[in-house]
Amino acid sequence: MSNAPDFNLDDELEETEDWESDDFESGYADEPDPEDLTTGEMDLAERHQLRRVASLRTELEDITEVEYRQLRLERVVLVGVWTEGTVEDAENSMAELALLAETAGSEVLDAIYQRRQSPDPATYIGRGKVEGLAEIVKASGADTVICDGELAPSQLRNLEDRTKVKVVDRTALILDIFAQHAKSKEGQAQVELAQLSYMKQRLRGWGGNLSRQVGGRVAGGAGIGGRGPGETKIETDRRRINTKIAKLRRELKEMKGTRDTKRQERRRNHIPSVSIAGYTNAGKSSLLNRLTDAGVLVEDALFATLDPTTRRTTTADGRVYTMSDTVGFVRHLPHQLVEAFRSTLEEVADSDLILHVVDGSHPDPEGQIAAVREVFSEIGAVDVPELVIINKADAADPMVIARLRQREPHSVVVSAKTGDGIAEALRVIEGELPRPGVEFKALVPYERGDLINRLHQHGEIELMEHTGEGTVVIGRANEDLAGELEAYAV
Repeated sequence: MSNAPDFNLDDELEETEDWESDDFESGYADEPDPEDLTTGEMDLAERHQLRRVASLRTELEDITEVEYRQLRLERVVLVGVWTEGTVEDAENSMAELALLAETAGSEVLDAIYQRRQSPDPATYIGRGKVEGLAEIVKASGADTVICDGELAPSQLRNLEDRTKVKVVDRTALILDIFAQHAKSKEGQAQVELAQLSYMKQRLRGWGGNLSRQVGGRVAGGAGIGGRGPGETKIETDRRRINTKIAKLRRELKEMKGTRDTKRQERRRNHIPSVSIAGYTNAGKSSLLNRLTDAGVLVEDALFATLDPTTRRTTTADGRVYTMSDTVGFVRHLPHQLVEAFRSTLEEVADSDLILHVVDGSHPDPEGQIAAVREVFSEIGAVDVPELVIINKADAADPMVIARLRQREPHSVVVSAKTGDGIAEALRVIEGELPRPGVEFKALVPYERGDLINRLHQHGEIELMEHTGEGTVVIGRANEDLAGELEAYAV
């Protein structure tokens, strides 16, 4: 005999009647519609899908076999040499190195820096400091040492021999971040070129076991053409790197041709260009989103965006111009990166106006300004008009903002996060754009509405009056457009 309760089909169906009502919400109701996301939000979600995790232990040598492709988090110790400036400068530099290491996916365990007139030519830091560093590495369980400077190959080798862990310098760290964040084909090629240029000078030999080419039965195994020393392993690696560098430069040259064609098209149509440049994580992408609704990726991290983004926008009176976001700069930006990204950085040098974005909440904004202008001089952008945009006013100290305004009179204070000051920045930007050079006064027939439209987009209209014979227009235009208006001059 069963003790189960009686089952009634009609009662069960009555309980499900409200399932189709408008008040019912599924568990997916709060998830955003993928079609409503901007490209930047989708890129950010994709970047966060793969995270390195700490304390992962596995005996697999090939870590790609680990479930979900989780990578072992590197545990690092930071090392710096303080040669000039104040203690605050040294601490700011080490803090920036820690942010770079965390952006690359590392866990910072400890940091030390030393006051010296110049780095030690053998070990970057002195012999005594190397012994202390080895003890710190052993006690903390670190597996990597990151030095705040570009090390010579001999310095890298000596430090690794004495600390028994991997040693990388600031340049290799920045290159690693660039390799993680580059998405476009051109950006990936530029990063690979910079990495190969850096590695070529730091190759290591593998001894003499691969230094001879032998084969056959002649002369005890050394075949014809195989007697004597052959190509060593380091020479083989260097030859392959040179071949790859040559191939990448050819590819980048072709991509540069496409970029130059687009730039010449803008010049032919006399479209002004504005470039947003500045220190990394100063808020350039956020500013571009505010000014043009570009929807590009925004993340509170160093070198979050590498690939340049150009958006077409208009002034309040209808003139068309372009605004481009560029790669962020940093102190001691590796020379290899400047050379590899030169075609991209030429956009800054060829622009009509540079928006120099400064992080007003940073401990050393003046140092950021100096570092960015140093890169401007390297790429030939010193003579381009510059407007300083002091960003993050919502988080900055008012005294720091006042100090920066006094130091940089031609500046605007904004907050890309809250939108404060954006309207004033747009007004100043539109006033800084180059003006058409030819004045005109014309009576344009009504059937030439295309000329009126082009005047709105590429010229300045001071007066427009509709008459029975046509439209009387007074203003300024470029030479090509003014030449077409000569037939209707009055």
